[in-house]
Amino acid sequence: MKISARNQFKGVVCGVTVGVVNVEVQVRLNGGEVIVASITKESADVLEIKEGIEVIALVKAPQIIIATDLGGYRLSARNQLQGTVTKIIHGAVNSEIDITLSGGDLVAATVTNDSVDTLGLNEGQAATAIFKAGSVILAVC
Repeated sequence: MKISARNQFKGVVCGVTVGVVNVEVQVRLNGGEVIVASITKESADVLEIKEGIEVIALVKAPQIIIATDLGGYRLSARNQLQGTVTKIIHGAVNSEIDITLSGGDLVAATVTNDSVDTLGLNEGQAATAIFKAGSVILAVC
């Protein structure tokens, strides 16, 4: 599959909660991290989503928010993946930030250069990649 989404996480469905309109799908990555996706019930039916199947969770890099210190705040965003900044590519306006998770998966985020400066981002620094469950697209082979 060729697709422009930078973040393509392979995993196994480890939980499914069916609602009236949406379905919450939990996807366990190889490193043990869990990504939560919120998709429509119709999509879940078409994809035949059920526990134990392999899926790919897709997230566009601009949908990723980076935090270095939540200051005790709790967030409504279900996906909060902790890792280490392993690469920073500066552009004219935005920068690409790569965060490597403990299991080896890579999260790519694009954020403004001002955000890089405000957060004081550097390679080797701990950071959390945050994104909403509704930003996740699931693909099934």
